Amino acid sequence: MDRDAGFRAFVDAHQRPLLRLAYLLTGEVHLAEDLLQNVLVRMIGRWPKLRHVDNLDAYARRSMVNQYISWRRRRGSAEVPSAEPPERAYACEDSAVLRVVLQQALMRLTPKQRTVLVLRFYEDRTERDVADLMGCSIGTVKSQTHHALARLRALAPELAPRLPEPDEPARERKEEARP
Repeated sequence: MDRDAGFRAFVDAHQRPLLRLAYLLTGEVHLAEDLLQNVLVRMIGRWPKLRHVDNLDAYARRSMVNQYISWRRRRGSAEVPSAEPPERAYACEDSAVLRVVLQQALMRLTPKQRTVLVLRFYEDRTERDVADLMGCSIGTVKSQTHHALARLRALAPELAPRLPEPDEPARERKEEARP
């Protein structure tokens, strides 16, 4: 019974932020719920071993990212290529419309690119944290962020003024540091 109480306490404390992350990754409420449920089912099966993990929230988030990327690999890309960009019949100043445009543009990114952007800018995590959660290098996080932001700017130019500025190339930083 102690096992169940500990797991319930974890779920009570972390369910909402984990569901929010799942939604940002999938873009669909039902898929987000399925993703979270899948991760939680796996966690309860391993709960006796997981009780000794220092940061269960980070473990759950990494499991969710891994599970999401695995789903996307199996499912393939749902994106249908088109020669023409979609028509846009709205005012760019409407924030509700911009949220929809952002969500649609995010869904056209690769799973890795979307994951990097959600973790870096929505959850405000450091590059190191994102690298740890995704199981990759900081360089991969930086390059995926750069490519994802460039693709967002191409997919939805109206978002460009609101997106983070790309970092200056490392070559320029090194030259400035020289005496």
